[in-house]
Amino acid sequence: MPARSLMFSGTGSDVGKSLMVAGLCRLLANRGIRVMPFKPQNMSNNAAVTADGGEIGRAQALQARAARVAPSVHMNPVLLKPESETGAQIVVQGRMIGSAKAREFQTKKRELLPAVLDSFSHLKAEADFVLVEGAGSASEINLRKNDIANLGFARAAGVPVVLIGDIDRGGVIASLVGTERVLERDDAAMIRGFIVNKMRGDPALFADGMTAIAKMTGWASLGLVPFYNDARKLPAEDALALHDLAKTSRPDTNVQLRIAVPVLPRISNFDDLDPLRSEPGVAVAMIEAGRPIPADADLILLPGSKATIDDLAALRAEGWDIDIKAHVRRGGRVLGLCGGYQMLGKRISDPSGIEGSPRTVEGLGLLDVETEFGTEKTLAAVGGTLNVNAASFQGYEMHVGNTSGPDTARAMLTFADGRSDGATSPNGRVAGCYVHGIFSSDAARAAILSTFGVEASGNSYEAEIDDILDGFAEHLARHIAIDDLLSLAK
Repeated sequence: MPARSLMFSGTGSDVGKSLMVAGLCRLLANRGIRVMPFKPQNMSNNAAVTADGGEIGRAQALQARAARVAPSVHMNPVLLKPESETGAQIVVQGRMIGSAKAREFQTKKRELLPAVLDSFSHLKAEADFVLVEGAGSASEINLRKNDIANLGFARAAGVPVVLIGDIDRGGVIASLVGTERVLERDDAAMIRGFIVNKMRGDPALFADGMTAIAKMTGWASLGLVPFYNDARKLPAEDALALHDLAKTSRPDTNVQLRIAVPVLPRISNFDDLDPLRSEPGVAVAMIEAGRPIPADADLILLPGSKATIDDLAALRAEGWDIDIKAHVRRGGRVLGLCGGYQMLGKRISDPSGIEGSPRTVEGLGLLDVETEFGTEKTLAAVGGTLNVNAASFQGYEMHVGNTSGPDTARAMLTFADGRSDGATSPNGRVAGCYVHGIFSSDAARAAILSTFGVEASGNSYEAEIDDILDGFAEHLARHIAIDDLLSLAK
């Protein structure tokens, strides 16, 4: 019997759709239901490698984990990875098929609908329940003609919709009721219920608001969900979270290691930093444009990038290259991950124009290596040991390009199959590698922190993520009419 399905759309971006689906996936999985997440189209440079050798949005990988199933390319068949303000790389069923400007992509979307429906059918054949996440706002009527991400998908696949509003940002009554008012009648009819998310304070104060929304829209009132603070510790879907991270900092008391992370325009896979942020003695400062890199930083960490050459130019425009080199002269350390690793070398060549026009640019010159972009993208789960102390790690590769040069003789990692990855400067103060997710491995994180004289907490990062998912599932069960919600599925 094909799976039943239900879609969760939002009144806007960042209203909590991704976390809502993750929590409901864990809730159903804990009830013994085989559930799978699905997002027809996603836009994010935070991506994950799947068990079937492709890539999907990080949020869908987290949702798969919540559902206790392996992530699959079919869970996010269209992934857009922004390369500029108006263009993005297009990934279909896990594989890059090219790039397009925003206006051009609008005409391409209908061509991608068959792949979206094919992936949806794959999941429905394997699951009891499929929870679908919409993208952005359901009320983007200017983009409705070729929509495959929200009500365009819901109509094509016959999936009922629940609309989520965010009371924390204000105007939730107007945003929910306004969505119903601007939609075409057939689209509005697909929405069967609503949830108000991120309530702070006394829920009783909004009881009349819930009643008013239900009366004006005709949709079922399914729940008022209080703000869940620990949800902030889960991997973020996209760069919307970066500004909030930049505003928060750990108090100076008991800080043993200060890490500075320049926030570049096309930063990617910045969830690499989350396990470090969870360590009590570590302060991770996200340095936004217009600010210098703090002189008291112990480590400057350059994370991944979707557009390495352009981000390197942005780094120079901010004067951060000067800050980084001064930091090294003072005896400070630098670590580059993936695109950040490529920036640390002497030269980056793009002969095929993977990141725009063919060109070669000078790197920061802190590692004696050079990178050349190729046309093939490496996507693989990997494991092995750190060369500095043989601590084990698990992670994944997701990059275009190969890096070589004298400093690779001092590789940072050794894979289980004997291959090496990364490079280290002769004085040991600058290093880099291609592998994402190293810090999620408790042994590797502890080993790296020990080189700074910092003792790790001993907590299991992965276990903490599962505990938060379980807690959030219980939170939703208390505040959503789950049986009423599931009865809407088709």
